This record gives sequence, structure tokens and C-alpha cells, in this order.
Amino acid sequence: MTTETDTWFDHHQRATVEAAMARIIPTDDLPGAREAGTVDFLDRYLSGIDFIYAKPDGSGFETLSGRSAVAWTRRVELARQKYDDGVRELDRQAQALAGVDFVGLTDAQQDRVLAALERGVDAGPELAKPEVPYGIEPALQQTNAESELDFFSLLVTHTRQGFLSDPIYGGNRDHIGWQVIGFPGPASLAEVHSGRYSTSEYFADDRRHPTPHRQQQGLNGQEDAS
Repeated sequence: MTTETDTWFDHHQRATVEAAMARIIPTDDLPGAREAGTVDFLDRYLSGIDFIYAKPDGSGFETLSGRSAVAWTRRVELARQKYDDGVRELDRQAQALAGVDFVGLTDAQQDRVLAALERGVDAGPELAKPEVPYGIEPALQQTNAESELDFFSLLVTHTRQGFLSDPIYGGNRDHIGWQVIGFPGPASLAEVHSGRYSTSEYFADDRRHPTPHRQQQGLNGQEDAS
């Protein structure tokens, strides 16, 4: 449901998704997804295809047309359907667990429902352990196209994007996400486009893992005599 405010979620959907995102990147001694406005990023994305590609100079967004517009419209429609179904599933599991919708659960109960959703089981008394090969964490690895992700994986992906993407896309409010990871970032995309800002200083020249000897040297500022 696109409106003049560039949003798509209804009130209940928005509250539910915001609560789920707030458990994926929770607020502790540092701000989390709620403070960074990750739900605003997602709500804008689902509103249509007017906010897909920011112009390099930061003046607005590219207007999509032709095949690109058709493809992105379909992609957004698929994401909308996944969130429609996903919110209903969150509420179904919450009702089965505690007799309330997802937003009415405690933090611990919300975590239980999300863990069950990730594992493809119900959040009942005996929450089954996932049968996942060692070292594989599907929801944390964006190795597939968005259209191939299930609801939970899509939710995790959009939470991360809303937390760390340029604020022009609607999230990372007040650069909160960047501040959490110690990245000052550009004031605007125009700084990047004009060449006034570069991220080169944040890339290591030597990408090899440091040896214990080099780690000691870096900590003490001198060679380890041993």
C-alpha cells in the first residue's frame, strides 16, 4: 500500500518488523536497529521503485524505466509478499507460544520465535536444534539473490542494510550504524562522487593474517626481543 509518505507497511506490520529487527541488532550499551531506523529503510524500499539507486551526487534517486523497472517492480512485489507472510507467521508462532502477537512477547520470547523461524520449526516447549553442516550460518551469509531468500534471511539482510547503508536510503539514522562500527563516513554521497572523500584509509595494505610476532610488535611499537 504505497502512500504519499513513501511507506508500505500498515501499523501492525511496521511494529512487528521493527520489533524483530530490534532483536537481530539489539540495543545494549550501543544503539541498535531501532535507533538506526532500519524499519524506515525497509518501509521505503517496499514502497515501490522510486528509491532503488541513489544518484552519485546525492541529489536524489535514479528513475527506472523499461526492463529495469519491470524487474525491480517484480523484485519488490516478491519481497512484499514475503513480509506479509512473515509477519503472519511471527504472530502465529507468538500466539502458539504465549497467546499474544509477536510485539506482545518479551525479548526472550521474541528471540525464541525468531530462532524457531530460522530453523524452520515451531517455538514450542522442545525447540529442535537445526540440522546445519558445521560452519554454515545461512541467515548470516548473503550468498543468494534476494528473491531466493526465505523470510528470516531476508529480514536479517534488510536489517544489516538498513543499519549500515548510506542514510540517503532511509536507515542508518544520524549515522548510528557507522558510529557503532567506528566508521565516520562521508557527509553525503556528493563528497564521494566529487572525490573529496575516500575510504582507502580503512583498507589494510597487508591483508595477510598477522603472526604473533607482528601482533606483539604492533602492540608494543617495537620488535619483540624474544
